[in-house]
Amino acid sequence: MRPPAILSRLRRDDRGAALVEFGFVAPVMIVLLLGALDLGHTMYTKSILEGAVQKAARDSALDKGTETVFQKSVDDKVKGQVTAVLPSTASIDIKRRYFHDFAQAKANQAETYVDTNKNNKCDAGEPFEDENGNGVRDTEGGQGQGNAKDATVMTVTVAYPRLFPMYGLAGLPKNQTIKATTVLANQPYSEQNAPKQGKCA
Repeated sequence: MRPPAILSRLRRDDRGAALVEFGFVAPVMIVLLLGALDLGHTMYTKSILEGAVQKAARDSALDKGTETVFQKSVDDKVKGQVTAVLPSTASIDIKRRYFHDFAQAKANQAETYVDTNKNNKCDAGEPFEDENGNGVRDTEGGQGQGNAKDATVMTVTVAYPRLFPMYGLAGLPKNQTIKATTVLANQPYSEQNAPKQGKCA
């Protein structure tokens, strides 16, 4: 017995097949496209941030860079450049740490001390090299811009919500965090004061 003619026609009819195929492929393509856009935006934002941090560090290293008002104006410029390409909910954290020289800054080196009581702590009046002259033994540099010829590490950390809601499909966190760091020596490049001796508390 032959099948009805309508069934034969339906079996040979391939109209709409492209729509079905598109239904399978489209979600994957959309996720990949949004992921690529998110990655591109992150790379663009990081390049903006790195450029802003380099400029801010150069400005901060000038003779008047230790002034709080001047530092605030420099920080505000960084924030302005970064927020131009980010949502208003982005958080921007700017930190400055200063060291006696570039080698210490690169190594994030703590100021050395003499561990006379052998307890691996700077305490009980043990002497330490107060490289930056701030009267405190710094484990990761002095806080702030420092003085003439000090090497200042400027770090800017930016956290913001991702632009596209597809991050969960890839197992990514809701917020994206990027960071830029640079090291410059403060002007004027005159002789620094010799390191002082401090006493651990």
